[in-house]
Amino acid sequence: MKIMKQQSSGAPELRRSMTAGQMEMISLGGAIGVGLFMGSTSTIKWTGPSVILAYAFVGLILYIVMRALGEMIYVNPGTGSFADYATEYVHPIAGYLAKWANVFEYIVVGMSEVVAATEYLQYWWPHTKPWAAGLVIIAFLALANLASAKAYGSLEFWFAMIKVITIILMILLGFMVIFFGFGNGGHPTGFSNLWSHGGFFTGGISGFFFSMSIIVGSYEGIELLGISAGEVANPQQAIVKSVKSVLFRILIFYVGAIFVIVTIYPWNHLSAVGSPFVSTFAKVGITAAASLINFVVLTAALSGANSGIYSSSRMLFKLAHEGDAPKIFGRLSKHVVPDMAILGISGGILLGFIADIFATVFSKTTTDMFVIVFSSSVLPGMIPWFVILLAELRFRKHNPSLMKDHPFKLPLYPLSNYFAFAMLVVIVVFMFVNPDTRISVIAGTVVLVVAVLAYLIRYRGNLRKEN
Repeated sequence: MKIMKQQSSGAPELRRSMTAGQMEMISLGGAIGVGLFMGSTSTIKWTGPSVILAYAFVGLILYIVMRALGEMIYVNPGTGSFADYATEYVHPIAGYLAKWANVFEYIVVGMSEVVAATEYLQYWWPHTKPWAAGLVIIAFLALANLASAKAYGSLEFWFAMIKVITIILMILLGFMVIFFGFGNGGHPTGFSNLWSHGGFFTGGISGFFFSMSIIVGSYEGIELLGISAGEVANPQQAIVKSVKSVLFRILIFYVGAIFVIVTIYPWNHLSAVGSPFVSTFAKVGITAAASLINFVVLTAALSGANSGIYSSSRMLFKLAHEGDAPKIFGRLSKHVVPDMAILGISGGILLGFIADIFATVFSKTTTDMFVIVFSSSVLPGMIPWFVILLAELRFRKHNPSLMKDHPFKLPLYPLSNYFAFAMLVVIVVFMFVNPDTRISVIAGTVVLVVAVLAYLIRYRGNLRKEN
């Protein structure tokens, strides 16, 4: 079929040095976060064992989003693709929001991941100064990104591989406990914990949707293949393979791991268990479980920060070439990577990390403010999903000839598109209703409003001409 020419923003093309396998692992690494390993009980406490269905339901929504993205990338693979589609098929302000939301989200996420990584290092080296460990981590990740896209892809491949292998082992060991009583005195736990402690849906419909407001944060980062598309060899083939496989793998890992956790342990006793991953490995006789999981969550934190630097630096690079960020961030190094954008994002993460160090010295109010700033990244992180769904609707209408022979169409279009968009809106509404996430959605809204105002001021002359 005919391939559309890449939309140009005046930015030079980046080198297509990553493999399809690295691209898949980048998406996996971006979406499998630290929270799963640390055994966060916030989603389970709201809805009980039905959290399994909540993860699957959000996974279905994201499958639709990723198929919509894959449909467009197949035709026009480029770095920062979803922001380009938002600009071309929705409105320039949508693309502007998508790009700055991505930059903001991953600076904040990168900062929090570095903070987490310094805490995990203290498990082995309790006398290590957090500020020193943070500086070393940020410098290491910045250097890996500066080397080449291939070096970044290789590092992220192994980070993600460690997480994936750990989850698979945990699921297999969990099934041995459930069916054969391995590590439980030979007494299979069975499945009774799924309904014996207040039922399957312990939190009702509201609790079910409350849990999804946190789960969407767990899946954020899956759209990273829409940014790495500009640096992967054979992009059409890689896109089809990645979109088809990545989401199903993530569903298996998330749903499988959560299923094992709520089946082995009563959901209302999980707060006393600590990390379910550590407990499950220890249950079957792996005495070094705590050290093992600490190593895995350390790599998960490094992976999150690594993906954040890669993703947001490409967006900052595009913004610079479009005149929406300082020109210095549009420079390419001799290794064909946006070196100044990488240093800019790494610097932003460093400033956030320093702010957190100072926040721990002062009052609890200051610490709470840091939590609010971190949580404000959740709603901006959803912006790419909204603009992908909107852009795909317009993409179809503008390119009927390309869709005739398109081999990777979004199934059940346009109903699936409308369904996913409506469900994302419902989730945001429940984020506002839930007292535990209300501050998060309000703070995220403030960030987006500031970005819109900045756009209106920046392009007020163009807007008058359009009118």
